[in-house]
Amino acid sequence: MSVVTSLRPRRGRNVELLLLLFAVAIITLAYATVEASANGAWPANLATQVGGVLAIAVVFHLVLRWTASYADPLLLPIATLLNGLGLVMIHRLDIAKGNELGEGMALRQLTWSALGVAIAIGVLLWLRDHRTLRRYTFLAGTAGVVLLLLPLFPFIGREINGARIWIGLGPFSFQPGEIAKIVLAVFFAGYLVRTRDVLSIAGPRVLGMQFPRGRDLGPILLMWAISLAVLFWQKDLGSALLFFGLFVAMLYVATERVGWIAIGLLLAAGGAVIAFRLFGHVQTRVLLWLHTFSPEAVAQSDQLAKGLMGMASGGLLGTGLGQGRPYITYFAESDFIIASFGEELGLVGLMAILILYVLLAERGFRIAVGVRDGFGKLLAAGLAFSLTLQCFVVVGGVTRVIPLTGLTMPFLSSGGSSLLANWTLVALLLRISDQARQPVLDTADSGPVPAAVGGR
Repeated sequence: MSVVTSLRPRRGRNVELLLLLFAVAIITLAYATVEASANGAWPANLATQVGGVLAIAVVFHLVLRWTASYADPLLLPIATLLNGLGLVMIHRLDIAKGNELGEGMALRQLTWSALGVAIAIGVLLWLRDHRTLRRYTFLAGTAGVVLLLLPLFPFIGREINGARIWIGLGPFSFQPGEIAKIVLAVFFAGYLVRTRDVLSIAGPRVLGMQFPRGRDLGPILLMWAISLAVLFWQKDLGSALLFFGLFVAMLYVATERVGWIAIGLLLAAGGAVIAFRLFGHVQTRVLLWLHTFSPEAVAQSDQLAKGLMGMASGGLLGTGLGQGRPYITYFAESDFIIASFGEELGLVGLMAILILYVLLAERGFRIAVGVRDGFGKLLAAGLAFSLTLQCFVVVGGVTRVIPLTGLTMPFLSSGGSSLLANWTLVALLLRISDQARQPVLDTADSGPVPAAVGGR
């Protein structure tokens, strides 16, 4: 048997380390700028904040060298930079509120960041082959439904700011829907790998597009009904849009049928009309979207109007970190943190941040193209699309492209559940990319096979 080893790709760990150091340098400069603007002096606690971010990043990097040496070298630096910039802005808002480092939100966010990275490292150490997750397809589906229903349970469910999407245990609160999006992505990937042949069978042809057979519409109709149920019971427009959009996108990737996209858009439009007619909070958000500065809208909420005026005052280059007034907008550290960055960094700085998200999504889709198994392709594409859709929904709501939905910006916004979920998402993409970038042995008898799984 002849064996020819394919060209061994560069692992990229040294590049990853250099990019991490560059990311931490940007975070350090931003943090020092905020402190200088607020106090006129070099920050005394610089080592605490920046040193914590550096330690978290370096530990994760060392784990990747050991357990996933072929993993994508850009994912960790991009996620670290976004997380660090979020910490800087949250600290800046703490200063505006008169909170010290020990009593503000920034230290709590740094703690959640460390916990999120610890969980991501645990995922990498436990999951040596992403294909193992396929065994738990229906368990993941059940877990996803339970996570979505948890906020409706008595005693632990919490309604905050009009949406019942939280659970509370004593002084701690958590948003299980953030974890549900990852678990459901695993379920969708496993389910669609098994059924994509049936779902790809051609049906009627309308306006040049091939639509599926009527008997195969059950899955998408079920997800549409679940999304409406989430919207009705939890009053959470963002999660309903995210879960339904995720399923339709993965369905298209699995079948390559444009007809599924058309059906999904029609169902989404129908669901939007139903939601507008039945739910008062949806009508309020549409009013704020279409008539933001009208007396009727301002009487309901002036949050969006203040966010837009803040970004307008920032202009092209921004007011400078620590020199604007983003704290005037409600929830400037969570729902409207994009508006906070737009005011102080301007359009140029905001576009730079959005490009980081574009790069993060591009690496995710690149991983989906490169991995050699169908389950991995669907899972990587689903995770990348969920991140992309969430960013679009958040930025679109803040900039009046679409109505506000209440989702938070991944890595930037204050909130522990969001950080835990998104660091776990990055860990899964790193594990899949490690498999995708490993060298392949071309054998005369069996064809291309991976040289190793989870190699160092």
